[in-house]
Amino acid sequence: MAPNGIAIIIGAGPATGAGIARILAHPSHGNLAVALLARRPDALNDLVKTLKDQVPGAIIEPFATDTSPDKLRKAFADIKAHQSFKDLKKLRLAIFSIKNSAKKPFMQETFEDFMEPLESYVGGAMVFAQESLKRMFEDHGEKTLAEGAEKKGTIIFTGTLGALRANAEFASYGASRASVRQLAQALAKEMSSKGVHIAHAIANGRITDEDSEDTRSGKHIAAEAVGQTYLWLHQQDPTLWTHELDLRPAQEKF
Repeated sequence: MAPNGIAIIIGAGPATGAGIARILAHPSHGNLAVALLARRPDALNDLVKTLKDQVPGAIIEPFATDTSPDKLRKAFADIKAHQSFKDLKKLRLAIFSIKNSAKKPFMQETFEDFMEPLESYVGGAMVFAQESLKRMFEDHGEKTLAEGAEKKGTIIFTGTLGALRANAEFASYGASRASVRQLAQALAKEMSSKGVHIAHAIANGRITDEDSEDTRSGKHIAAEAVGQTYLWLHQQDPTLWTHELDLRPAQEKF
């Protein structure tokens, strides 16, 4: 069965990214062709090979990039031109799942170090969202829901508890995480009526790509469970859209 569209995931690693990609690419789940974006080409290529072995026939392709504007825009152009996606005309789902962390006593902080994640993480989220929206409007048209258009697609930002509250020595981290949450809120208010569903998911707990006693008992989050949740978000109709989720395993302390 041919995929019914394209999904783009940036931050593709062996845990969260792998589980999400496997669910989205599987014909009995998302049935989407998946473009995986990450910084390290060798690790990314190995991940894609593993995923293709796990989901035979799936269309999953690697695109090595960081979050700098020029490289990210090139990655989107390369996805559009890639042979594997040439017959798949529509981007349906885009997921920003970048990891970042910065811990330092505030009085030891430098302006440059403090601002770095605001540029690479928040700036990356901005460019990723803008490129995703450009592609969705190009693929699905400019008509609004009120004008009779269908849902164009979904953009999901994976956040952490740092988006809600920050601990001591995590000022820069908290500022960047909260900024992306606010970006998601602003986009949701601007893009919903245009047919683009925007969601921010706060993942609080260790995510592992395995079926184990730890995941089954709710000690850790199973990566595929994140993929299933994201697919559920994507499948929501305009009659009701979820814009923020708090994701944690059952044993995680609140």
